[in-house]
Amino acid sequence: MPTNKLSNNEKAKDAVIARSDDGTIQITFTVPFTDIEKARNDAANQLGKDIVVPGFRKGNAPIQKVLESIPENTLLEKSLSLILPNLLSEAIKKHNLKPAIYPKFELLKTNEGEDWQIRAVTCEILPIELGDYKKEITGLARTKSIWTPQKGKKDEKESHKEMSRAEKEQEVIKVLINTVKVKIAKVLIDEEVNSRLSKLLERIEKLGLNLEGYLASIGKTAQSLRSEYEAQSQSALALDLILTEIAKIENIQVGKNDVDEAISASKADPGLAKELDTPERRQFIEVILKRRKVLDNLISLT
Repeated sequence: MPTNKLSNNEKAKDAVIARSDDGTIQITFTVPFTDIEKARNDAANQLGKDIVVPGFRKGNAPIQKVLESIPENTLLEKSLSLILPNLLSEAIKKHNLKPAIYPKFELLKTNEGEDWQIRAVTCEILPIELGDYKKEITGLARTKSIWTPQKGKKDEKESHKEMSRAEKEQEVIKVLINTVKVKIAKVLIDEEVNSRLSKLLERIEKLGLNLEGYLASIGKTAQSLRSEYEAQSQSALALDLILTEIAKIENIQVGKNDVDEAISASKADPGLAKELDTPERRQFIEVILKRRKVLDNLISLT
């Protein structure tokens, strides 16, 4: 949860919207208990189709018997899934929200017989002020060239060594991250950190290791690893947002053929190629190619 002070509250019929200055949005819903009861019964009816209650044929048990047979958490999750999407959609439309990620929900008040309170936490991407980033990057050729002492010369003259493309790319990235100020919601950073940690755990398990053993082998604690991932995620997200904004400002275009070529490059793995060739994946590939094109253009300025 963000620690910044929330402000600019906006009240709706059954929701309160609170924004923080890093782009975090909290939406608090008040749900009448009658709606909760109805959703609970609807959820029980749906779940009951696959539940066998002793003494009754499958799908024909009385609702009360079904309720007694369903684990409480399962019933709660199903009930909320019948309520929250519509509430969220209405709040997004009413307040013109542009959530960057699907929200996480918190139960604030769930007393029987009383209206429930549920909070959704998400975030928006704040406007980015690019500043004169091109000026900063064009100065790289002068200020970030690599100099190495020329061996065997008594006058200690130095010879100039041109930066490699990879070195130029790293310097361009460094300039963008250091000069363009980007505010990123903590909830978005946490989402990225958790994703990276999840992938790390998968790799560790495939190697037959456990997390404790892995951390000991690299001399880190769980907290220090998470802090490291937070810094990496902050920089990675900032770079993605900056490149996306530059692509928009500079009207960078990527054609269908470019996306097709990117997908074709993966055809050595037919399963992967098929997975990539969907509208959602193609759109994602297009965004990545635009960022790549922006980076290539910026490297050419050095």
